[in-house]
Amino acid sequence: MAKKSIHQPHDKLFKSTFGEPANAIGFLRGIFPAGLSTALDWDRLRLEPGSFVDSHYRHSESDLLFSTPLCGQDCLIYVLFEHQRELDRWLALRLLRYMARIWEKFLRQQPKADKLPIIVPVVLAQNAKRWDLPLEFSSLLDIPAGLTDEARPFIPDFTFRLIQLADLPFDKILGTPAGIITLRVMKAERIAKLLDDQVWDEALMIQIPREIREFIIRYILDAGVDKDAFDHKIAHITQPEIQSSAMTIAQQLRQEGRQEGRQEGRQEGRQEGKILALEELMGLAPTDAQALASLTIPELERRYELLRREYDSRFRR
Repeated sequence: MAKKSIHQPHDKLFKSTFGEPANAIGFLRGIFPAGLSTALDWDRLRLEPGSFVDSHYRHSESDLLFSTPLCGQDCLIYVLFEHQRELDRWLALRLLRYMARIWEKFLRQQPKADKLPIIVPVVLAQNAKRWDLPLEFSSLLDIPAGLTDEARPFIPDFTFRLIQLADLPFDKILGTPAGIITLRVMKAERIAKLLDDQVWDEALMIQIPREIREFIIRYILDAGVDKDAFDHKIAHITQPEIQSSAMTIAQQLRQEGRQEGRQEGRQEGRQEGKILALEELMGLAPTDAQALASLTIPELERRYELLRREYDSRFRR
């Protein structure tokens, strides 16, 4: 188990939970129309490799692609996880671009195919406030009034399933225990309720695989919850396994914070010493110690570099 804080925590929590087909099925099975859900062969759902997200959106969205037969034919389910806070009305356009990439990859892998598989797009939004977002791609197009029917044959169109965590009460989130707690945590992170009892539902928590449970606890701690409030919450947990995991992870992160603080302190001290030594060598008045202490490491490094260049220009011609 890694001890360091999580890089791209939303992305990694989403993928660690819903990259497991059982958790994905628990989430997806209930969000499609009954006829489509019944026709999909859930027992054969498989995670496909790769990501199709634009590089400049990778800090704010993640994706998973699944394949499963639909009435015996190829079908793909594309899940886009949006963890940006602001509404993007052009989301359907991005989805179209990502779906085109999926089809292009399909044709590279199966060059003799004569049909493309259906892609069922799903967007999971980690939003605090409900988005008023058009779900049909055609709604983004400026179609002349009165010509909708005539223009329709020339317009690409699709709709997507939008699941907004802002719309879902904690107790209405369905799925496997891991899927439910993960979505509750994601919702809670947006509304500052990470220590809510429904996030720390012990009856569900104890059913989650240890690795995912510890990842969830680390995600909560990395979100910056109040230390004393967290300790109070953990003290009242009745399941020893959950309590022990939470206490251990909290201690590890605090120890890492102290070590990083000491390391930064030593680095700052070295930079300050180099600046003062160079100023003395150049015959300059030493910078006030309090002023130096207020500078960040990058600022200290820039100050030293400027002094070094000045020294070189004056004394090394």
